[in-house]
Amino acid sequence: MAVCYSPANEWPITPGEVQDATEVLKEGEVFVTSLPNGNILPQEKGELGLYYRDTRFLNQFEIFIDDQEPLFLSAETRGSHFAQVEMTNKEMVSGGETIPGHTLHIRLLRLLKDSLFQRLRIINFYSKTVTLNLRVKMGADFVDVFEVRGFDRPRRGQLLPSVKLSNGFVFNYQGLDGVKRSTEVVFSPKPVKTEFRDGEGEAVFKLVLPPQKKVHFYLRITPALEGEKQEGAAERQQRLGAAFAKAAGDQANNYDRWKRQCTCFISDNAIFNQMADRAVTDLRSLSTHYPGWGTIIEAGIPWYTSPFGRDALITAWQSLIVNPELAKHTLRFLARFQGKNHDPWRDETPGKILHEIRRGEMATCGEIPHTPYYGSVDSTPLFIFLLAETYRWTGDRELLKEMTEPLRGCLEWCTKYGDVDGDGYLEYLRESERGLANQGWKDSWDGVIHTDGRLPKGPIALIEVQAYLYMAYRRAAELLEELDAVHRFEEEDHDSEDCPIIEKGSCPAHNPSDLLLEARALRRKAKDLQEKFLRDFWMPDKDYLAYGLDGDKNLISTIVSNPGHCLMAGMLPDDIAAKVAHRLLEPDMFSGWGIRTMSKLENPYNPMSYHNGSIWPHDNTMIAWGLRKYSQFSLLDKLATGLYEASLAFPYYRLPELFCGFTRRGNSGPVHYPIACDPQAWAVGSTFLLLHSLLGITCKGTEVTIHQPMLPMWVNELFVENMSVGEGSVDLEFTRKRGKTYCNVMKSTGNVRVIFEP
Repeated sequence: MAVCYSPANEWPITPGEVQDATEVLKEGEVFVTSLPNGNILPQEKGELGLYYRDTRFLNQFEIFIDDQEPLFLSAETRGSHFAQVEMTNKEMVSGGETIPGHTLHIRLLRLLKDSLFQRLRIINFYSKTVTLNLRVKMGADFVDVFEVRGFDRPRRGQLLPSVKLSNGFVFNYQGLDGVKRSTEVVFSPKPVKTEFRDGEGEAVFKLVLPPQKKVHFYLRITPALEGEKQEGAAERQQRLGAAFAKAAGDQANNYDRWKRQCTCFISDNAIFNQMADRAVTDLRSLSTHYPGWGTIIEAGIPWYTSPFGRDALITAWQSLIVNPELAKHTLRFLARFQGKNHDPWRDETPGKILHEIRRGEMATCGEIPHTPYYGSVDSTPLFIFLLAETYRWTGDRELLKEMTEPLRGCLEWCTKYGDVDGDGYLEYLRESERGLANQGWKDSWDGVIHTDGRLPKGPIALIEVQAYLYMAYRRAAELLEELDAVHRFEEEDHDSEDCPIIEKGSCPAHNPSDLLLEARALRRKAKDLQEKFLRDFWMPDKDYLAYGLDGDKNLISTIVSNPGHCLMAGMLPDDIAAKVAHRLLEPDMFSGWGIRTMSKLENPYNPMSYHNGSIWPHDNTMIAWGLRKYSQFSLLDKLATGLYEASLAFPYYRLPELFCGFTRRGNSGPVHYPIACDPQAWAVGSTFLLLHSLLGITCKGTEVTIHQPMLPMWVNELFVENMSVGEGSVDLEFTRKRGKTYCNVMKSTGNVRVIFEP
């Protein structure tokens, strides 16, 4: 079904065919999206498939027992890389004998580790030996992910002849970029018959099933690019059963190791514990290492399984309470690709932080500008923010020194290139003919819209981007002051009993260094921006802040959620902050499950749209952080409870990328959004940011401050164990009694000091 319209000159968000329910697995750069029963149906423009490097290497996988599809019973995923599917047979006739339904148990185990491994176990619970045929149909179309999303290409590469193996076959494709792509399929035991042609194949196995006996079948599917060194090549020569067991064991160890590196959250609410545990494993699944580039959190499955600047920066910030190493990796990865030139095709300017990288055929052929593409107006100030937050949390001076030049590049971009018309605001105006029309987080073609439905012309200054800029100026000032202190610490002789800084005439109060002068200038810029912003963006008639300014400096007066990010940035005076906070929780904005992206009183409102009335968990939890900052505790509790109760309606209690904005009614749950990424990085991070907001934890170096913690009604006791701070860690216990929340320190290492603020 068609679910998302976009004009011909804009990028489609999703394909024309979307499944109602899917399961996803991901490991590294490989992910698979299937139906809950494990099948992948052959759809030309559907999301199902096995993907690698922005290409679909498998677009069909179906299992049949004597030409009948097994009956699906249940399925679950574990650790975001392992799936278990339970199936049985329908009544069938084989060899002239009727085999009753529900007498064969079929268990499908599937996992990812360089390849897709699969084990099929069948048990016959019928009283007689059963002889049947197992048939597996497969296909590989090698379609670029942008084609899957609905982009029509005038030309594409050529399917090459498939190659027969002794125990399988290989599908091949020659791309227009000169790269040969292949999908290798091997079976164990060998099939009794294989039939294949270019891009399609079928294997048939003869099943002899004695009563109560287990029979196993294995397969391995490996996507590959010509000339690419394939990890696990030696293992592919192993017996498949042993290779499957080794891959399963390795992945279990990898996930156990990851969990030991992360903060552990244990409460008296078993459902919340499952939510937190799933979110921790999802972070591991979405974190991908790119050889030569580094590690970064990919944005979401299936549409955004690649590096995204904005998404990675926000997710890394949300997840500081879980594992601050993610933030360090993110900063280093994005600094590597910081803009160096003015390249209109890629919307690149010096100092700018990237929006998105793609490595599929369309990118390497130059059909799209994502090599990388820089069309994001907010990634650059968010880079500064994450660097400052990471330094606060870790006190890592080496990281700060390493990021000095990227920091300066970001600041230069904010003042020289990001301000398109010289009015002091950050704006965007698309230069690339294949770029995004909207370049804030609501980047769909109609994501920024006037209240009468008109699309504003650029350059556009979005409200939340100015809040990020204000925050970036202030936090950059902190970083420059820290750099000054680091330099002075390294240069001065600290053995002197007297202050060597004063003796040398370099006391910062009397002779400020260039770094301190820069810091002061940035604080003035932040103050000037704040004053100008409050004059230009406040709407007295609506007692609320505008969405933005269009190219004619007219207010985009649509009531949306974006002003809530000003709370997060601490940009608003207390009286205005209170008005914004309460406005966001009024019924036209708050559905009962969360805050809508747009008021339902607005003309463009649509609860089923991508950005104009839906509910995004990351948007809500960034607002929640702002509610904590302005001590709006009752509103924070209301929002947190709505999001928690919404999560109960989703598989694995995992909040998706977004869900529909329909008003909460009675005992009905939130309405699912059919194309939401799940898992999606900043939705995963939302669990941690929401918890962080509730607990009132802040960190600076080795100091942890707890300020007015609050546990919601659905949690009475919470243990936060192995929380990394500076070079140490701390274990905390939170308990709620008679409406108040108390905190105790259970253990600390590495000179971590905990301060309780009244």
